[in-house]
Amino acid sequence: MTQNVNAAASRPPRPKSPHFPPHNAPRVWFITTGSAPVAIALAKQVLDHGDYVVAGVMPTEFEKREGQTEDFRGFLEDVKRTERWRERLRVVGLDGRVVGQCQAAIAEAVEAFGRIDVLLGSTSEAVIGAVEELAQSSRTISLIQDTFETNFFANVNIIKSVLSSMRQRNNGHIIMLTGTTGHLGTPGLGLYCSSQWALEGYCDSLAYEIAPFNIKMSIVQANMEVNVLTNRITSVPPLPEYSPAENPAPLVREVFSALLDKLDPNSNASMLGDGKSPEGSTSTTSPDGTMHEPSIGDLLSSDTVTSIYAPLPAAVKSSLIAETVHALTAIGGHDNPPARHIVGLEGVTAVKEKLKTTSEELEDFIEVSNAVDIAREGEQHSTPMAMDPIGL
Repeated sequence: MTQNVNAAASRPPRPKSPHFPPHNAPRVWFITTGSAPVAIALAKQVLDHGDYVVAGVMPTEFEKREGQTEDFRGFLEDVKRTERWRERLRVVGLDGRVVGQCQAAIAEAVEAFGRIDVLLGSTSEAVIGAVEELAQSSRTISLIQDTFETNFFANVNIIKSVLSSMRQRNNGHIIMLTGTTGHLGTPGLGLYCSSQWALEGYCDSLAYEIAPFNIKMSIVQANMEVNVLTNRITSVPPLPEYSPAENPAPLVREVFSALLDKLDPNSNASMLGDGKSPEGSTSTTSPDGTMHEPSIGDLLSSDTVTSIYAPLPAAVKSSLIAETVHALTAIGGHDNPPARHIVGLEGVTAVKEKLKTTSEELEDFIEVSNAVDIAREGEQHSTPMAMDPIGL
C-alpha cells in the first residue's frame, strides 16, 4: 500500500481538462461532503468547465473549524478570486444523517439553480479494527451504528431526498463513491467493508426501480487508499491476540500506521482531527532512554478509540485523488454511464482476481449446487441426489 502512494506521486500528471460528456447545458452537481479533498478537486474542475455546484458541509464542523473545513475555506477564497465561479457555487448545511437537513439542502439547491443533474454521494469514514476488537466495550460497539449512520444511511437519506425532483424532470444521474472495499473483504476493515457492501446492494436494487424515470445510477469504486486517507479514520484499541506477532493475517492497522508515519515522519499525538491528544496516550522510550511522543501512526494502536485525518502533503493528495476526480468528471451526467466503474488498473486487477476466484469455486462445487435442484415431473435429473417433488 505504501508503494501505491509512492507510485501515485511518480505517475505522469493527469490531463487538466478531462473529456466531459457532451451536454447541451451546464450540469448542476450536488456534492454531499464538500470539504473532502475529492469533492474540492471535483468542484474546481466542473466549475471551471462552466457547471454549477452545490456543496454540502457539516454545519457544526464548519463553525468550529473541525475536520477538513480549513481546506474548504481555502477553496471558498479561490472562488471569491475567480469571477466565473462565484455565481455557480452554493454552499448548504448538510448532515446526511438528518433526513430534514437532506430535504432542506435539496430544496435549496433546486431553488438556486432550478434542478439537480448529478448527485454525488461521497460521505465516508473508515473504522480500523478486527471484528472482535469492535466488541470490547460499549464505545466500540456504538461505532458499528455510527459507521452505518455515516457510510450508509447518510447516503441513503440524500438519495431519497433527490429522487422526487429527478423523477419529475424525468432525468438525473446518481453517483455513489465507494471503493474496491465494496468488492473485496479486507482484514481489519470489516465494519467499513460491510457498510460499503450495504450501500452498493441498495444502489444496485434502486437502479432497476428508477430506470423507467430516466434516472441513472452509477457506483464508482476508488482504490481503498483514496477513501481511507482522504476522510476521517477512526481506530479501536487493538487486542494482543491480533498483534502481528500472534496473528499472521495482513491486518490494515499496521499497514496504515506505517503509511501515516511515512507521510508525516515528524508528527506526534497532537496531529488528531480535533487537535487534541487521545486520553490515556503515553510517551514511548527509545533504546537510549529518550522519551518520545507517539507518532501519528502510533495513534492507530492507542488504548482508546481515536480519530485522525491523514496528514497528506498537497502533492501526494493531488496525485492520490487525480484518477478518481478524472473518472467522476468523465461519467457525471453521461447519457449512458456505467453502472459500476472501478478506478485505476490496480483496482481492476484486484476485482478481476476476486471474480476469477469466485468463478473457480463455483465450478468446483457445481455438482453440489445442482444436486439440490428439484427435477420436473417426467424429467431425469443428472445427479443422483435429485429429489422427487411428489415425495416431498
